[in-house]
Amino acid sequence: MSRAKDIAKKNSLRAIRKKRVRGNIAKGTAQTPRVTVFKSNKYLSAQAIDDVAGVTLAAVNSKALELSVNRENAVKVGAAFAESLKAAGIETVVFDRNGYLYHGVVAAFADALRDNGIKL
Repeated sequence: MSRAKDIAKKNSLRAIRKKRVRGNIAKGTAQTPRVTVFKSNKYLSAQAIDDVAGVTLAAVNSKALELSVNRENAVKVGAAFAESLKAAGIETVVFDRNGYLYHGVVAAFADALRDNGIKL
């Protein structure tokens, strides 16, 4: 199989997982927003979304923190995001893994949120 076909298959499988996850989780509200993560080969970003109003309540990006994407840095990004959530008065969130498998960087980010007092 060619490289382009491999990438296309990987992206289509992630899109299918993304739809399945979004169908099972609750919609984000102002009190309990949906936290969605995006992971590229270089960076990790996350945002808290109020789906009812269609606005982003808090966001974090590892590029702005000058961190690459790995498990140790995901913990630092999660701690920074937890601080911004607390500053916005948010204690409980709904976690949307955005089609990514729940291991490695995504799991480390979610655990960092829990360790810093955010309920998932």
